[in-house]
Amino acid sequence: MIVRKIPSSGEELPLIGLGTSGAFEVGDSAEERAPLGAVLAAFFAAGGRLIDTSPMYSTAERVLGDLLSREQHQKAFLATKVWTRGERAGIEQMTHSAQLLKSERLDLIQVHNLLDLDTQLKTLSAWKAAGKVRYIGITHYTVSAHAELSRVLARAQLDFVQLNYSPVTRDAEKRLLPLAAERGVAVLVNRPFEDGALFKAVQGKALPEWAAEVDASSWGQLALKFIASNPAVTCIIPATANVAHLTDNLAGGRGRVPDARQREAIAQAFA
Repeated sequence: MIVRKIPSSGEELPLIGLGTSGAFEVGDSAEERAPLGAVLAAFFAAGGRLIDTSPMYSTAERVLGDLLSREQHQKAFLATKVWTRGERAGIEQMTHSAQLLKSERLDLIQVHNLLDLDTQLKTLSAWKAAGKVRYIGITHYTVSAHAELSRVLARAQLDFVQLNYSPVTRDAEKRLLPLAAERGVAVLVNRPFEDGALFKAVQGKALPEWAAEVDASSWGQLALKFIASNPAVTCIIPATANVAHLTDNLAGGRGRVPDARQREAIAQAFA
């Protein structure tokens, strides 16, 4: 798989990660969890590392922590979030997340949707200095928040920013992605398939023959290739509970990436 470096450290991450929103929000039954265990096994077998979760995603942290084997824990790059108000509440939530994920030190904690940003960033900076977390960052999932994400990137010392970006939602290209590159901040991309809307837009439509030029054999891979072709992007985190979908996603992180002309052709194909 293609790897990208975290600018603040030089550590490499595979281009395709795994999201847990929705997909990992299940109960305790073996029937519900079995597909997720299969997804994790396939993910790590293919060289995947980064898994993104949040206390906002109901049971996802607990389910992920329960399912990860000791060997998988050693390979994983675990990214979660803080999503609450107040210093004490933030500390308690992050401590609880580490317990649920069964990890003494988390790889990345992000201020989810910029909630109580300054308070939580102050704590995160202290945690990073103390070695409780390796990297810190901020997240949002809507275009309306891009201006605020940009303002925070310009003033704060961050390792990661997580944002929404796809072939049909390209607003991040205007300011946010160039600023992340300028500031040396790694970029995680959420909502790469627009919550499934991308697939509805091309339903029944044949994959263009020129998709083979960028080693894409599905619409999903073509979308991921578009995102990957922006050099500021570090890792894309589609969520899935389906091994076939995971395998397809991972293939989007291999082979050639589009040039400028091919990028525009992909955007037009989805439009």
